Amino acid sequence: MKIKPEVGWIGLGVMGASMAGHLVKQGCSLLVHSRTRSKAAQLIQMGTEWIDSPSEVAGNVDYLFTMLGYPEDVEEVYFGRAGIFSNLSRGTTLIDMTTSTPELSQKISVYASERGCFSLDAPVSGGDIGAREARLAIMCGGNQQAYDKTLPLFQIMGKTINYFGESGSGQRTKMSNQILIASTMIGTVESLLYAEKANLDLNQVIEMIGQGAAGCWSLNHLGPRMLNQDWEPGFYVKHFVKDMGIALNDAKKMGIRLQGLELAHQFYKKVSQSGYEEKGTQVLLKVLKDLNNESLHA
Repeated sequence: MKIKPEVGWIGLGVMGASMAGHLVKQGCSLLVHSRTRSKAAQLIQMGTEWIDSPSEVAGNVDYLFTMLGYPEDVEEVYFGRAGIFSNLSRGTTLIDMTTSTPELSQKISVYASERGCFSLDAPVSGGDIGAREARLAIMCGGNQQAYDKTLPLFQIMGKTINYFGESGSGQRTKMSNQILIASTMIGTVESLLYAEKANLDLNQVIEMIGQGAAGCWSLNHLGPRMLNQDWEPGFYVKHFVKDMGIALNDAKKMGIRLQGLELAHQFYKKVSQSGYEEKGTQVLLKVLKDLNNESLHA
């Protein structure tokens, strides 16, 4: 009889593959599934086992992590015909690390509880670099006992891990994070465009102001990528547009208006509509330059 593996992982995108890889390197036995099997090739070489459906993964693990793109992907993976809840083993801990909606996290929690299982919403911050270096910030909501049991696994993938309360709390903490980053990124690219037009050495500018009160992750980590015209995704523009939409909708339900986020959302949507939705958020600098050039030549 085959011994039940401890951990399942569904979703092997820009961040998910690295995160799952850290678990394998620390000796975890993994069952993996992703929409595109080729993304699992390296993990399979490391000894993980490919599984054909989320339901089959769900029936054979004690801990099941999901790291997906959109709330609709989470909905399908958990509640679809061949989804997690169609074949979930009693006592399994579900950990959704997707940045999704608080309402969906709460729905998963209810379904998990009805089946004698536990759930955590545990979105992350840190991008592809944080995922590769196991330095992610992990923001958790859900069952406290499940969090305590899962913490050793989180510590393999992340550097800063905190529990914030009931289901949906992790997602709302991530929304607070995204609200701050959204406007900070715009400030970052406007600062660099201004410095460039002033004929300053941009590497020196980043080195100097990045160590002062203006220092931030966006400037210090994405600034160098911008100077190298490296637009490849550490975090997709399309996913950030999604995140801002979630935050704006949740804020509306709370009876508050976030006007700075509304303005940032308009700019990010412009970036996406300009054909850069599959690029990293640092591409905002290129679009801002293009818009300024168009204005000058209009």
